[in-house]
Amino acid sequence: MNQAFTYLWNSKGTLTLAAGLLLGLSYPPFPLPLLIFPAFLCIFRIVDLSTSARDAAFWVYPGFVVWNLIATYWLMLATLAGGVAAILANSAVMTLPVMLQYKFQRSGLSPWLTALLQTASWISFEYLHHHWDLSWPWLTAANAWANVPGLVQYISITGYWGISFWILFTAGLAYQAMRHSSRLLATGSGIAFSAFPLLSLAMLWTAPAPDATTTHEVVVVQPNFDSYHPYGGHASAARANDHLLRLSDSLHTDDTRLIVWPENAIQADVSNRESFGGTSGPTRQLLSRKVKEWGATLITGSTYYKFYPSGQAPELTYGGSNQQPYLPFNAALGFQPDRPLEVYRKHNLVPIVERIPFVHFLEAIDIFGWVNWHHIQGYGKGEQANQFSIRESRTPALICYDSVYPSWIRNFVQQEAGYLTIITNDGWWGNTSGHSQHFAYARLRAIEFDRWIVRSANNGISGIIAPDGSVKVETDYGKTTAFRYEVPVLRSQTLYARFGDWLPAGLLLFLLGGFLYLTLLKGAVSPTE
Repeated sequence: MNQAFTYLWNSKGTLTLAAGLLLGLSYPPFPLPLLIFPAFLCIFRIVDLSTSARDAAFWVYPGFVVWNLIATYWLMLATLAGGVAAILANSAVMTLPVMLQYKFQRSGLSPWLTALLQTASWISFEYLHHHWDLSWPWLTAANAWANVPGLVQYISITGYWGISFWILFTAGLAYQAMRHSSRLLATGSGIAFSAFPLLSLAMLWTAPAPDATTTHEVVVVQPNFDSYHPYGGHASAARANDHLLRLSDSLHTDDTRLIVWPENAIQADVSNRESFGGTSGPTRQLLSRKVKEWGATLITGSTYYKFYPSGQAPELTYGGSNQQPYLPFNAALGFQPDRPLEVYRKHNLVPIVERIPFVHFLEAIDIFGWVNWHHIQGYGKGEQANQFSIRESRTPALICYDSVYPSWIRNFVQQEAGYLTIITNDGWWGNTSGHSQHFAYARLRAIEFDRWIVRSANNGISGIIAPDGSVKVETDYGKTTAFRYEVPVLRSQTLYARFGDWLPAGLLLFLLGGFLYLTLLKGAVSPTE
């Protein structure tokens, strides 16, 4: 037995496959988040066995491919080539912090400081990976614990970065303890492992009563449209609208304040020009009449075409020299009984699928004009954190991918969002783990911001999530349904809402300081290492 363990513990090939398998199985829908701790132990062991930073990256890469395949295989169901490319590319990018971890492992620093710098390397990568055009935060280490909200309540202080810190620092100290045969380091790892969940439980037990004095009756619609058929599988855009209206009418009451339809629910073209496409004007008029009849606000997803006056258009727009410039947006529309149409344009767009990454840079360096970047750019990118007014409160409409970016959502909470509304269409990848993960990750947003979550998904999962991350309503996937719920309106501000990404920003500064120390003062980092 000891010989077998010794062989496995010293085989980089076996370790990388074990790490990939453990990491993949630690994410929803698998109820095995604890596996992420031994997974990172395997990664730290590969780092220690490697002969260079590049060698470490080479050996962890297969494991990261396995991880990405198990957790995000569903990307290939929307587009096979694009899904494969995304998995391989993201796995490659994830090797970058491992190369830094190798440098610190060879630095000669104390094991405590080594573990902390290796933790900072990973979390700094996750943080930066949230803030560029190829952003993909789906596999942030923290997301593995999305379905165990009772043990991660402290993220109302740290943001979900605190979970990543807990995982990496615990595993880092554990590996250093094994490497140095140190009881003190092992004790430190044990304390780190238990302290964060205990803090979370203490926060649950001592949490004050909710300060909600107002509730909104909300109707959530799940139309179950077929994303791969025109008009969602209906005969026309008008028939699709009728389907949505019937579901809404079935539950609407005189007390209803908000009705929520999912992303891309409106199958007609909608624009700021009444005559656009022949359907924009009639659709807007129909829904404007309906919200007056209801006396409630309607939030719905739609592709929205914004036409710009001459001289006021952004740099890259659609439309030829003889056409008025315009951009299409993945948008949320707010129809209200007593206000003009309000529009929120999605800010966080899925790379390649929704928008070409770095399109403005690519257009600038294409001095010969070989590519028509204007017409292949995809959706326009929204830059304003617009919310929708609901009587005395307001709520955003986070569109699909928006909901996995806490730093963006913080803008809405700081502007006094009473609860968070998510509209999404997870039907592109069918009945896979993708929609389960997306729903689970919303539980973290509820805890981070102390807000109720209202979620409308085209095919599911729609639901209601309480501020402690507990699920109050959860629909079945692939079912046409609607439900009504009294949603409390909250005004509290968590420490994370107030101070934002202080933890990853601080760790990034700490990492830079450690790297500069090794490079400039100690001379421990060399190009050939």
